[in-house]
Amino acid sequence: MQARGFKLIPSHVDGVEVVVADSALAFGRHTHDEFGIGLIERGAQKSASGRGVVEAGAGDLITVNPGEVHDGTPFDASGRRWRMLYIDPARLLDAAADIGPGSSFEFKAPVIRDALLTVRFRALFDAVTTDDALHSDAELLTLAARLLKPSSVERPAIGAGVTAARERIDDDPAAELTLSGLAADAAMSRYQFLRAFTRLTGLPPHAYLLQRRVQRARRLVREGLSLAEAAAASGFADQSHMTRCFVRNFGLTPGALARCR
Repeated sequence: MQARGFKLIPSHVDGVEVVVADSALAFGRHTHDEFGIGLIERGAQKSASGRGVVEAGAGDLITVNPGEVHDGTPFDASGRRWRMLYIDPARLLDAAADIGPGSSFEFKAPVIRDALLTVRFRALFDAVTTDDALHSDAELLTLAARLLKPSSVERPAIGAGVTAARERIDDDPAAELTLSGLAADAAMSRYQFLRAFTRLTGLPPHAYLLQRRVQRARRLVREGLSLAEAAAASGFADQSHMTRCFVRNFGLTPGALARCR
């Protein structure tokens, strides 16, 4: 049973729980087994944390480490609206080790004001709730890297493995791909591969894959396939996903394109 004002959102990624809330509820002292990161969207709250009492308002990110005792009280009766991701520790620790071998992970501050990090959180939230593992893994790595701020700024080399990954996507954009699989085939860590692929193509792997899928779908619709057939043959989860990508890329729906044949 969900408390009033709280909603669990389906997550497409194992080990990530999604909660959105709009409530004036005051939380008592408690802990979580997971890493938690969220965004206050309206209102404000104060809370005890492992680093003392802190305040967070609209636009601030809030974080909690596994086992960290905290609470939360809204400033007034209007409450606050926020969204949270609770991430299994193994996923973030794995991301940290991928970004910098031997690295660990811990949120250093219970409240973070960082515009770029907020953008990265929104991107991860959207990926986890609407997209596949390839996109979500890339966004989780990118957010973790922003938090860890690895000291090395050396550009990753674009080797034959990265070029081969691009060609693999070009040849079969409908294939189900994972960041781990692509990186392993290129003999790179996921973070190295993500940066190298983006440098090569100008787009991260998931965005590049979507480009190739929507281009294939456009060609198939022009050739006379039904919209449902074109979506399936191009690797889209469903026709509505294909339609959203069409509008974003071409400014028209696939149905409008079909009527212009």
